[in-house]
Amino acid sequence: MDLDLRKLRYFTAVAEHGRFGRAARELFITQPVLSRQIRAFEQELGCELFVRTTRSVELTAAGRQLYEEARRITTVVDGAVRRVQEAARGERRLVVAFSPGLHVSEAIREFSARHPDVAVDVLPLRWWEQDAPLRDGRAHVGHLRHPFDAAGLRTVPIGRETKVACLPATHPLAGRPSLTTADLAGEPVLDARTRRTSSLDEKFELIASGQGIALVPLSITGSYSRPDLRYLPVTDSSPVETCLAVLEGPCAEPVPEFLSIATTALRRAAAAADRGAV
Repeated sequence: MDLDLRKLRYFTAVAEHGRFGRAARELFITQPVLSRQIRAFEQELGCELFVRTTRSVELTAAGRQLYEEARRITTVVDGAVRRVQEAARGERRLVVAFSPGLHVSEAIREFSARHPDVAVDVLPLRWWEQDAPLRDGRAHVGHLRHPFDAAGLRTVPIGRETKVACLPATHPLAGRPSLTTADLAGEPVLDARTRRTSSLDEKFELIASGQGIALVPLSITGSYSRPDLRYLPVTDSSPVETCLAVLEGPCAEPVPEFLSIATTALRRAAAAADRGAV
């Protein structure tokens, strides 16, 4: 079957709002029309996407899977349309993604000084999201932390970051000057494998409320200082490798030039940070 993008967008709106009425208002269509379109979509797919109640709707297992797929599909399509329109207008544009706590401003300044005709946008990544924007077309270059799925990507090493343990201030270990990995054995760790959160704010709120701990790069801590959290060095933890990443294969201009400039600028900044930490 051919996937109907219009119905896919209708489905996504209902999934995100949890109600047909709110989704219909966002889509500028009537609720009965939206309901019929979703019913038709379910018939085409051969499965139910929502469990309907009098007040709201909830995703079925099939609906949850489709929602994950739909976000990727619509992002890729929207990106392709945008790039086609930019090409038609003769515009040159570069999107640089970066993980929380990492910085790309110095690299962008140096690149823009040499290429003022290129519009540069930045894309802050969610803490659990790394390589996806490179694969779905939202970004051309990423300043990322390992680990992530590097298959199909070309990576350029930049530097290394120390990891620290983030604990609630009421935790029994919070008063220590430092920790070891053995100290943290058996502690519930919040990461993408155990509990995905939509933002670092949500993650740290869960930690502060006693739901678990996390190992985070030191560079993140300056932006998330709060009295109910403690950040402690873990003396025997391995550092986190940082890198620049692009898709494998030929890169369209101006990606290669930015990659060259950014490699030099970011390695210089990483070296300076290491000297300052000593």
